Amino acid sequence: MSARLRRLALVCLAAGAVACLHPDVPAGPSALSARAVNVQIEYRQPNGCANQGTACDNLVVFFGSWMHPGEEIYLAAVPGSHVWTGVATSVPVNWPPVDQPHLVRVFDPHLVETPTGGVTAARLAVGGQVLTQYDSAGTPQESGLVYVDDNGVGRNPY
Repeated sequence: MSARLRRLALVCLAAGAVACLHPDVPAGPSALSARAVNVQIEYRQPNGCANQGTACDNLVVFFGSWMHPGEEIYLAAVPGSHVWTGVATSVPVNWPPVDQPHLVRVFDPHLVETPTGGVTAARLAVGGQVLTQYDSAGTPQESGLVYVDDNGVGRNPY
């Protein structure tokens, strides 16, 4: 072996030995787990049914933008009132606002023959917060905007 090759081999061995002496780099922070909470849902149905048909007896259904198909919530009627309630589970916390607000709405069979086709976010409270801001109001895509904090309390966008 030539002297030049021997020196190259020694340099490579020395570099490998130095690399072995280097301490391991500590692992970075662990990934943040998504925080999720349970949130109380309350919807006040209009007094009269706007439909000419019989669809007024169907259940009110709640939808949230974090939900996947089949995860909708059928709200329960509060006896003697026009109020429907339920609990949305595993709602992602998004307050303080670092992302977009959640979009929420219900399907109300009393409103099927209205311009929204039964979809509404009006008269809807999420986490105790009555919603005041809407996206696509008065259309079949109507949704309320809401943030949810670590205590399951809803908050209107600024």
